[in-house]
Amino acid sequence: MHHREKLAVIAVTSVLCAFSTATLADDELGTVMVTATRQKQRVSDALADVSIISRAEIEQAGQTTLVELLARQAEIQTYSSGGAGKLGATYIRGANSNHTLVFVDGVRMGTATAGTPSLEQIPLSQIDHVEILRGPGSALYGADAIGGVIQIFTKRGEGRPAPELFAGAGGNGTRNLAAGFSGAADALSYSLRTGYDSTDGIKAISDKGKQPYSYDPARTADGFRNASVTGSLAFRPAAGHELGATLFHTDGRNWYEGGPGFDTRADVSQSAYSVYSRDRFTDAWTSTLRLSESVDDSNTFASYSPTGSRYKTTQDQASWQNDVRTAVGSVMVALESLQQKALAQGSYDTRRTINSAQLGWTGRYGAHRLQINLRNDDNSQFGGKTTGYGAYGYQITPALRAAVSMGTAFHAPSFNDLYYPGYSNPSLKPENARNKEGSLVWEEGTSLLRLSIFDNQVSDMIVSSASTGYIPQNVSHASLQGESLSAQATLAGLDAGGSLDYLDARNSDTNKRLPRRAMQQVNLHLGKTQGAWSLLGEFQAVGSRFDSTTETNRMGGYALLNLVARYAANRDWSVEGRANNVFNRQYETAWGYGTPGANLFVGVRYAPK
Repeated sequence: MHHREKLAVIAVTSVLCAFSTATLADDELGTVMVTATRQKQRVSDALADVSIISRAEIEQAGQTTLVELLARQAEIQTYSSGGAGKLGATYIRGANSNHTLVFVDGVRMGTATAGTPSLEQIPLSQIDHVEILRGPGSALYGADAIGGVIQIFTKRGEGRPAPELFAGAGGNGTRNLAAGFSGAADALSYSLRTGYDSTDGIKAISDKGKQPYSYDPARTADGFRNASVTGSLAFRPAAGHELGATLFHTDGRNWYEGGPGFDTRADVSQSAYSVYSRDRFTDAWTSTLRLSESVDDSNTFASYSPTGSRYKTTQDQASWQNDVRTAVGSVMVALESLQQKALAQGSYDTRRTINSAQLGWTGRYGAHRLQINLRNDDNSQFGGKTTGYGAYGYQITPALRAAVSMGTAFHAPSFNDLYYPGYSNPSLKPENARNKEGSLVWEEGTSLLRLSIFDNQVSDMIVSSASTGYIPQNVSHASLQGESLSAQATLAGLDAGGSLDYLDARNSDTNKRLPRRAMQQVNLHLGKTQGAWSLLGEFQAVGSRFDSTTETNRMGGYALLNLVARYAANRDWSVEGRANNVFNRQYETAWGYGTPGANLFVGVRYAPK
């Protein structure tokens, strides 16, 4: 599709989107977030391309996984290797799955062995809201944020003490249970939630001919179960001072196909702990000191490792951030230290340390907005790396604003890339990216229309293929270009909005499309609340993709329709139902792996107001 044709499609769709569906909750335009600048900021003031998945949207998701929920967001594509609990990943603006950085309550998550976050293991029942930053985030958060940042927040205590309960069941033997208690009194606030999710699942491998090495014709489904707990505690000894702690832990088992004759499974746990002190020493200066640790621990039992094959990542982090309000804007100065320890049983046991310093500034002068960030990461394996981000915005009219930005980012090789016996290269360099983008936003009341255009060039890409003897090499370059149009509005009592994405993600050396990236994606939502009833329809259409670097193994495009209904019996009790893939569309997001067909989920929620 030529550029002129793409712009024509966007122009036509802008009219349609304004009268159809929504990706943002109807109260988000005034919502405060922290991910775009590491400081509190209204979403409508952010110069970067950001959005929030609200708690209301998460509750509407039913048994949907986090990976599936992210797939409905603008400029994000995903894949899953066979349903709930199976390996899943995101492509933000076409960047690789290991180019997305994930945090839970400010704690860096993921596995440093494979280099990817374990999103499939994070249950929706434990999430309060999710903040998404699209575009380079290394100048704010360091390595691995070439495509963007996903920051997950669990529930905090507020208001009068109250319990929360949820129980649900659905197709494929799915069962969800969650319970929590939270509140605040005087100087103390607290929250504790537990959850248990399980499913018999679907048959992970969908076609014998596509997966000849691990197909078991006797298997009918590959299940998953996960127990989780989250908590937070905050104490305010005096005005402007807070001491706190957060807890996040999941423990799951995932069954998958590994050929006949063995019960192939993986036990996976994820944890994130932190303690912090936030102190407003003056009206202009706030200091935040945080100590945290995350652990990603998996043990796979298969015919080739009947006693288990363990991979464990531990990330210990200390950060000190200072936010200072000045007459010329807001200044952020931060120091961080991150130690990553990785164990691949029988292969390697190693670690690296990254010490970082960064400076940020945001300012507003009349109709002009500015943001500048600089960060240096000193890695014990690769030496120093400096990244930057600069953005300028102009308020054209009270409702219309424009912004342009440039930023650099990088991705550090994983420990598997560096040390896994027979398939590694200790001489690898970090991947580098340079991003340019522009946006035009019209916002009035609860209505919003946003057009974003980006161009992200990635160099020194790490490739492992037959051409390199399956030894990873810095031999490739990628061009990630695209446009996205998103809209939301309240029309005739309907909450409406949606997004249209065009993505051209290619290997610049071969001119072949990158695997599992569709060139077109549309998300539409339409909701209505009438009395005690709330109804919602979701539509998603995704173009065709290839599951190889040579544009073979083509996966056809697909369209899905989901329906959601909620009945509030009274202020505290509600019944919720969700029908996914209503027309039972058969499709793939990863070559040869199954996806759920039509399924129904019903739950009961008790949440005192």
